[in-house]
Amino acid sequence: MHGPVPAAWLLVALCAATGAYCLLRMRSRVEEQRRSAGGEALMGFGMAVMAVPAAAFSPPRWAWPVYAAVFGAAALRALWAARAAPHHLHHLVGTCAMVYMSLAMAAAPPGAHHGHGASGMPLLTSVLLLYFAGYVLLAGARLVPAAAAVAGAGGGPVGWGDRPELARACRLSMGIGMVAMLLAM
Repeated sequence: MHGPVPAAWLLVALCAATGAYCLLRMRSRVEEQRRSAGGEALMGFGMAVMAVPAAAFSPPRWAWPVYAAVFGAAALRALWAARAAPHHLHHLVGTCAMVYMSLAMAAAPPGAHHGHGASGMPLLTSVLLLYFAGYVLLAGARLVPAAAAVAGAGGGPVGWGDRPELARACRLSMGIGMVAMLLAM
């Protein structure tokens, strides 16, 4: 992705830290949380790799179609999971956005910036940007009540993988990262 180099490295750090936390969440005792955390870890690390500034590392041309195929498979998995749990539709939108960005990078000439040019921002980019901006606002609003409810619950010890407010913060940070990546396209 293109943009200011310090901001890109901050995005890499945010996405990598989110992916690492999602790996910790995979140790949850609840199977559905483990499954969701695995997909989110893939998204976090994938976004971190995609956000590395081009000045530091430019992947070979063949890497972008491979990247699109990996996230295409993740999209099919999210589509299958959405049959039983509708919240997986967000995962489907996220993986499809990663496929879209990968294909955009694959189609661009080597060394070209993916600016919007005179024609403006592509429609699909705009729709994805609106979706993720709305998601970030909604997830941020939901985060505060979740933290207050857990703090007042007074139950037994809760493991790292079972903390709903941390899972929501993880999803919020990935949403913020997706907005930043779509803006930089």
